[in-house]
Amino acid sequence: MRQLPDVYRAARRMAIREYSSYISQGRNGYLPFLDGILKNMEIVSEVDLGIVEIPVKKIKGTYTYMRSTSFARNFMPLMDEDSEFASKWMAVYDAQINEGLRDPIKVYEYLNWFYVVEGNKRVSVLKYLNVYSYNAHVIRLIPKYDEQNKDIRLYYAFLKFYRNTGINEIWFSDERSFDALWKLIRNYEPPNLMLKGKERFRFFLNAVYRVFRKVYHELGGQNLPITTGDAFLDYIRLNGVPEQFFEDELRPSLERFILELDYYKHNSDIHIETQPVLKDERSFLSRLTTIRRHEEKIKVGFAIAKDIKTSSWSYAHELGRMHLEKVMKDQVETVCIDHVPETLEAYHYLKSLVDQGCEVIFSTSPEMINATLKLALEYPNIIFLNCSNMYSFKHVRTYFGRIHEPRFLAGITAGALTKTDKIGYIATCPTAEVISSINAFALGAKMVNADAEIFVEWTCDWDNEASTNSAGLKLARRGVDIISHHNTLANRKFSKEYGVYSIRYDEKEENYTVENYISVPVWNWGIFYEKMVRSIMEGGIRSSADGTGKGVIRNYWWGMDSGILDFFYSRRLIPPETQKLINFLKDSIIEGRFNVFSGPLYDQQGRLRIPAGKSASREEIFSMDWLLDFINGEIPEIDTFYDFSDLSTGKMT
Repeated sequence: MRQLPDVYRAARRMAIREYSSYISQGRNGYLPFLDGILKNMEIVSEVDLGIVEIPVKKIKGTYTYMRSTSFARNFMPLMDEDSEFASKWMAVYDAQINEGLRDPIKVYEYLNWFYVVEGNKRVSVLKYLNVYSYNAHVIRLIPKYDEQNKDIRLYYAFLKFYRNTGINEIWFSDERSFDALWKLIRNYEPPNLMLKGKERFRFFLNAVYRVFRKVYHELGGQNLPITTGDAFLDYIRLNGVPEQFFEDELRPSLERFILELDYYKHNSDIHIETQPVLKDERSFLSRLTTIRRHEEKIKVGFAIAKDIKTSSWSYAHELGRMHLEKVMKDQVETVCIDHVPETLEAYHYLKSLVDQGCEVIFSTSPEMINATLKLALEYPNIIFLNCSNMYSFKHVRTYFGRIHEPRFLAGITAGALTKTDKIGYIATCPTAEVISSINAFALGAKMVNADAEIFVEWTCDWDNEASTNSAGLKLARRGVDIISHHNTLANRKFSKEYGVYSIRYDEKEENYTVENYISVPVWNWGIFYEKMVRSIMEGGIRSSADGTGKGVIRNYWWGMDSGILDFFYSRRLIPPETQKLINFLKDSIIEGRFNVFSGPLYDQQGRLRIPAGKSASREEIFSMDWLLDFINGEIPEIDTFYDFSDLSTGKMT
């Protein structure tokens, strides 16, 4: 056993290194003290929490400046070895080793960090020995709420979570995550059904979160640029909430998951391919030696969210699958499943495609991204692609189209033909893709009609006839005579409202009818699917097991120049001069000479979003959460649609 003076000298060396490191950076090397932190803060209440088990790592400082100078910022002791302080420190160390410290320390909690009032030496010893948690008498100091202060917003979100669970160890970088975790665990049932109320969450903390944290840190997760809580929430979103974790079972799955997280630590090279040319991912040698040859057909799976007979989105992907099977019938066999749930339950449907031998799987809805990633982590030899534009993963490629380009052209047709100068837009869910489409449409209408007013009504779902009719009726009552809705006609037998169409409103009967179909943006997914599968079969696109992990993560965001998007209009209804303008602008977009979102552009609050002489970047379009200043209507609360776009991992914006 090491002698006490040797232990103290080792602790003091750690303190001096820490202190010197801070001083060399021109920073204070002593322990933070709460008195100084609170000087300019308004505390609205103090709450006595009683005796609480707190994580030692969350003990950040002491209460007063006088005490702070005895310790470096890592809580290791700075005082000389022959000081009275050193003797007392060694006595505390000896007590912990031989008997274990029992008396609670006293601390203030501020913003979920703890500052010691009594027990500084005990904390120093506990930190030196890497003790995980210790009992403390906690007084909580609650600051005044400040919407502009992210730390305080996070803290108030934490307070709500703490009231529900009693858990103080889990922290996030986004305040919405506390409520998201609560929704996932509020019905948690431990194996011992006798545990009720907050006792359930104490078991959850020990049997689930702490096991995750231990394995995650052993695998190097603490070095990643997100909190352990962020990683934990992402993991259970993909895999569900277990009764408890076991280290040996958790480790292989978590190790694969950390491969995804690790990309963002290293600022990996994420390529968004905007041109319809697929990059060959093989080395020169492997191009000569590893071209894939299939004596049998390659099996390609498609997971479609809704009924292809009632959803224009699903029907467009089904047409793409049919195109692939037609043009590559001697090389490709496709397997298609529809009605796939847009939740984590999609995992089982996607797994059925794996079980049927699919080597390439397309999941065609953004809401399937979690389930797709979960399966891809388990099957790295299979190529997975998800139709979305929010994420970028090592194991799942994403693909989408620049739908705002044909939407802009659609706006021109509406602006040219409206007789009331009032144009309606039936919007689905408030995602960035939908919002950018509204803005693009409005810009097109304004280009040809300075008097045009744009009115937006939201359905807040994707393919609901009742909500579409309700939104259309609201627009008709406002004097709108032209409406824009779905991108493509799904099936003429059931879909009467697609593209841009004129309406006739019967005020007496309180309904409206579609008069003429003016124009429509169209998805041609078959072009993308054909190019992608041909490249895979030639070996140019690799699975995550043998290709994509070496440097570049490729995702696809193709536009009208690729052919996956097109635009059609009625030559009978559109005036010849307007047709010339549309054709000119369409060619300009395809050739890259015209950008739809060119400044100056202002939002509804009058803020300049895109300056004059600038065009919106990909990131600005992907994260668009604002409407142009001349659009009538508000964006619904986006938190409602947070569940499918909530991973800390892989966000491209």
